[in-house]
Parts: sequence; structure tokens; C-alpha cells
Amino acid sequence: MDKETKRDLHSLPKSLAELIGKHIVAAGLFVDEDPERAYKHAAYARRKASRLPSVREASGIAAYTVGKWQEALADLRAARRMSGRDTFLPVMADCERGLGRPERALEITNDPAGKELDAEERIELRIVAAGARRDMGDVKAALAELQVPELKERRARPYVARLFYAYADVLAELGRTEDAREYFARASSVDREGVTDADERLAAIEGVELVDIDVEDGIVWTDVEAEADEAAAEAAEDRSRREGRD
Repeated sequence: MDKETKRDLHSLPKSLAELIGKHIVAAGLFVDEDPERAYKHAAYARRKASRLPSVREASGIAAYTVGKWQEALADLRAARRMSGRDTFLPVMADCERGLGRPERALEITNDPAGKELDAEERIELRIVAAGARRDMGDVKAALAELQVPELKERRARPYVARLFYAYADVLAELGRTEDAREYFARASSVDREGVTDADERLAAIEGVELVDIDVEDGIVWTDVEAEADEAAAEAAEDRSRREGRD
């Protein structure tokens, strides 16, 4: 449990604080593996302590993960107002996208407060902004949204992998296959936590198929074209045998 949540809970009676704390922790534990369960825990905490910013944050994030965009947006706006923190901006903007309002999403991504966020949150804002531009049919503008200094980053961090992947995806849509290959490869090289499917996208461009992953030796690839040629040769050989028997 983070410091902000602990501080918020101190304003409640001890027994209630313990109960709400357990539900917030449970929501955080289940948010990735079982979003619906996480949402139920967060919703319970919200019913009991809706005036706490940490509760509204947990409720907003949980609602976001199950696609309840309007509810998530309302809770995150409340959490921002109560806490004075701007860390919710990327998710709020993505909620606007989910509601089919890319213009409003761009308003949030261009909020001056976004410039004061840490690197990960700033990158998430730019990824959401690029998505909003694509929603509006402006793919070139989407690419421009992602042209940030962190494109030169080499360290293996999840947000860097997501940036490279998003940039590669837009390049692919623009038909810039060679550039897309480069950035899918970069995403793959720094994606230690598997937050993208960069390996599969790179394989599709290279004309190979990911068929197995060996823990000791790494990724094993199978050449799709070679497989097709081999299958055709085997089929021809089978036909030859049958014709010979006839």
C-alpha cells in the first residue's frame, strides 16, 4: 500500500480503515489477472469511503480496466481534484477515447500539467494522443505525437517498449515497412516484461513464424516460406508415389 493511501486511511475509524485498506489492496492485486474481481473490490471501497482520493483512484482504475469509461473518468477526475495529483491524465484521456471523443482526449493530453509528469506518464500521454489522432484519421499527426527524445532510449523499460511499439505500429500503417521493422525490433529488444507483441509483429514483417521459446537458447523461429516450400515438396513427392503405384 502506497504512502498516499495509508495517509488517506488514517482519516477513517480504525476498523473501517482496515476493511477499506484490504479491498484497495485486493483491487490492486487482481487488476491485471481478474479485472472484474478487482472492480468489485474497488466498488465496495468506493461505497464505503468515496471521499478518499486513493479510493476514487482505485475505483477509477478498476472501472477503466473493465471498460466502464464514464465511471472511470468521473472517479479519476474526483481523485485528481481531491489529491491535486496529475498522474491520472493518461488514463483520463484514454477514457475519452473509449467514449468516442478523441478531441477531448487531445485536450487532456495537451494539459500543461502533463509536462510536469515523470517520463513514464509523459510517454503514456503521447501514446494516447497518437491513438486519438488515429481515431480522427490523421496518421501523420499520430506519428508526430510520438516523435519525442525517448525514441533514442536504449534501456529496457516497459514504457520505452510501448513507445517503440506504438511508433512502429504507426509507421506500418503509413506503409514505411523498413522503419517499422527497425522499431518493432527495438521494442522487442527492450521488452523484458512482455508488454507488447513486438516479436510477433517483427516476425510477420520478416516472413517468419514464432513457433517455440526455449528458456536456455532463446526464441526459436521457423521460416514460413521455407515451411511452405517443404510442404509443397512433400505433397509433390506423395503425388509421385501414388502415380507410380497406379
